[in-house]
Amino acid sequence: MDRKVRVRFAPSPTGPLHIGGVRTALYNYLFARKHGGDMILRIEDTDSHRFVPGAEDYINEALAWLGIGIDEGVREGGAYGPYKQSERRDIYREHVKMLLDAGKAYIAFDTPAELEAKRGEIANFQYDASTRDSMRNSLSLPAEEVKRLIDEGAQYVVRFKIEPGIDVVVNDLLRGEVKINSSVLDDKVLYKSSDDLPTYHLANIVDDHLMEVSHVIRGEEWLPSAPLHVLLYEAFGWSDTAPSFVHLPLLLKPDGKGKLSKRDGDRLGFPVFPLEWHPEGGEVSSGYRESGYLPEAVVNFLALLGWNPGDDSEIMSMDELIEKFDFGHCSKSGAKFDFEKGRWFNHEYLQKLPDERLAALFKPVLEANGVNPADFSDEYIAAATGMVKGRIYFVKDLWDQAKFFFKAPDAYNPKDVKKRWSEDTPRIMGELVEVLAAMDDFSSKAAEPVVLDWIASKGYHLGNVMNAFRLTVVGECKGPHMFDITELLGKDETISRIKKGVESIKPE
Repeated sequence: MDRKVRVRFAPSPTGPLHIGGVRTALYNYLFARKHGGDMILRIEDTDSHRFVPGAEDYINEALAWLGIGIDEGVREGGAYGPYKQSERRDIYREHVKMLLDAGKAYIAFDTPAELEAKRGEIANFQYDASTRDSMRNSLSLPAEEVKRLIDEGAQYVVRFKIEPGIDVVVNDLLRGEVKINSSVLDDKVLYKSSDDLPTYHLANIVDDHLMEVSHVIRGEEWLPSAPLHVLLYEAFGWSDTAPSFVHLPLLLKPDGKGKLSKRDGDRLGFPVFPLEWHPEGGEVSSGYRESGYLPEAVVNFLALLGWNPGDDSEIMSMDELIEKFDFGHCSKSGAKFDFEKGRWFNHEYLQKLPDERLAALFKPVLEANGVNPADFSDEYIAAATGMVKGRIYFVKDLWDQAKFFFKAPDAYNPKDVKKRWSEDTPRIMGELVEVLAAMDDFSSKAAEPVVLDWIASKGYHLGNVMNAFRLTVVGECKGPHMFDITELLGKDETISRIKKGVESIKPE
């Protein structure tokens, strides 16, 4: 590549960052890092009516949690700032004037009511070369009238003047050559005097040019606007430095047709936002972080929605994703959002975590369930979580799998009691207590053969004895290897639980 790779992620602070936007940010980041380039975070806040307090901080926090590093932005600074569009008004005014002076744009005074009336008169009305002369604008009104209206403070917009009959070619690195005739395009609004701000179309082009963006990597929903942007680059005389386009496929519903929405997540029980969103006075929306997903798992999962590494790799670190990333392996069609696969990725990443880190993540869960983590050593908590982590998809699942390590059972599974507890069981458990009490070495390796030899010497049924043993210690017939459990609990706690079970378990 002749130019230095510079990409930008440019969200609008109008609410929480959708998971589709996160994937766009991720692909920008992977591409930039693959080619030694820069990642820009630009806040496109030109729609003042839709601005939501807290959204910008949310975007920054979400990207940081996921490990998507930003080189230039509002917080990071940089040589091409400001990086917030509302702070670039003077720049946009200058470029609006350039288009007006060159005859590439014009001023329009049509009110919303007048536009609505025109839509009622003309089916499929659009403001373009065929209708602009019948509207109230600087092309149809005398210059003196235009000046008078502006001097009197009449609100107006600046529209881009699109010449009809031109074949506009968009070269997309993923989709190839996309051609559209300019006659189907309308004269888009570029600037509004009401708030002295540009629209997306103008600000986007001006900023990409001035920030020397080399590649515009964005969602497929922006593909219809690409021809307009090509024409704007030409109108400014910037065609030689225009960025390359990549329009990514949509994220689709897990079932049925259409684009993934928050409603799908609510309906099927999965988040569509990276972090929890707390709107002012509104309902809290779930997030991947608060739902117990590891950021590494979310990144890996998202990367494979619409892209593949060209081999059978599935579990890949950020560095591995960067090394393998190539738009040649991107799909042109939408990717089904397989949220169950996302759960699988989280399971796999939890298995890879060192027990010590998993234990640290588990401590808040212990506290939430009335257990003080300080009552147990870090080594104890790590050993307990390490024994059961193969059964979990989220950190919160550890409580159901490991709670018996931290609280002796005060109830016993009725189905297991019915199946595993007979009138002889209390006597046999009493004998087992004597066997365990006599042991000097209570390690799993030493205790197991002693207990198994005792069961065999007595002619007892192995399954019945061991399941009753587990029932008294765990509260139900599940869990990791029994003697690994007793080694961690220790002799005194194990014997205490057996005795309590014998006293408490009363079969119907």
